[in-house]
Amino acid sequence: MAVLPAPEKLHKPRPRHSAEPPTSSPHLQPGSPVGGNSTRTHTALNWLIVAACVYLLITAVNVIGSGFALTAGDQAAQLFDFASNPLVGLMVGIAATSLIQSSSTTTSITVGLVAGGLPLEIAVPIILGANVGTTLTNTLVSLGMVRDKAQFRRGFAAATIHDFFNLLAVVIFLPLEMMFGLLETVASSSANVLSGADAGFLAAIFGGVGAVVKGATTPVAELIEWALSPLPGIWAGVAMMAVAIALILAVINLIGRKLKTLLVGRAQRMLNSAIGRGPLTSIGSGALVTAMVQSSSTTTALMVPLAGSGALTLRQIYPFTLGANIGTTLTALVAAFAFDGELGTIALTAALVHLFFNVFATLLIFGIPGMRELPLKGAQWLANLAVERKTYAVGWVLVVFLALPLALIFLL
Repeated sequence: MAVLPAPEKLHKPRPRHSAEPPTSSPHLQPGSPVGGNSTRTHTALNWLIVAACVYLLITAVNVIGSGFALTAGDQAAQLFDFASNPLVGLMVGIAATSLIQSSSTTTSITVGLVAGGLPLEIAVPIILGANVGTTLTNTLVSLGMVRDKAQFRRGFAAATIHDFFNLLAVVIFLPLEMMFGLLETVASSSANVLSGADAGFLAAIFGGVGAVVKGATTPVAELIEWALSPLPGIWAGVAMMAVAIALILAVINLIGRKLKTLLVGRAQRMLNSAIGRGPLTSIGSGALVTAMVQSSSTTTALMVPLAGSGALTLRQIYPFTLGANIGTTLTALVAAFAFDGELGTIALTAALVHLFFNVFATLLIFGIPGMRELPLKGAQWLANLAVERKTYAVGWVLVVFLALPLALIFLL
């Protein structure tokens, strides 16, 4: 007798091939109107956060000036007497910027201190030192390529060309500043043109913008000062500076993160389109990209992996780095709006020192063919050493950015 198969085998279910797409929420589809609205809302929110951070940055710089004036009184020079030696001031700028990894923070704080009474002759070397300290970031980025010799040689050279250029700029301009007050004189004259009482139409526009910004940020600055006023004597001023410095560190970090989200893709495209179009285009693009993302460390760190991979040559990266130096001065210029009147002119002078230092260094070093080659040769020489012995790379970072500056601060 034949045995029938089990019923479940007689009626084996056939696979269903439905043409219907999987169920999902319409607002998650990339092309849907709701998804587009969500993206635009998120972008708008990020821009509002950036605007709020800029507002808080200016407010915090205002608080630093008031706190330093309250703490030091008419003894500001004596309080920073340890930095009256320009070399020590330079080391303070290098060490501070290396530790907090933001020249924008160092220069913004210095602008506030100048408005609070710090003499410009002490502030200028600190600002120059900040320009050197900021190059540490991209040098650290290049250390991530250490396992591949060829990649590391190219990446480390691309990173340290920034170091060598800024160190050479300091070697040239610090003595000129000590002997002739070159940067202070040019910056003071320019600040008087832009914000001086008798400087005419341009000063009226600049002063008007400064007055509006000052008026908008003063209430929050006064609120911080009022909250700390119960502290006894100079401790209120010390607390004001501490709170303001912490606020500056936080908002500059947040500005950098938000602008990376908003603009780094565009900055990367601008970088790619600028390379190969000539040094002037590269310098201008470097300045613009850095002003966009508010971080020369971000701009230069973008280039190091490209150099390591061989996509860009050292000579192509070089002028873009110089533009990054110029672009990073924007933060201190914005911070100067924390003050108006005579204090505004003084604060603007300090900010312009940073700008003119980088512009003059670019014109002089990059403009003279023989001198232009020095940072290139220095970076290539150090990269060749570091490839053979990694301790040279580690030693460069530790000695130039930390050990030497801290030792000179305590010894001189």
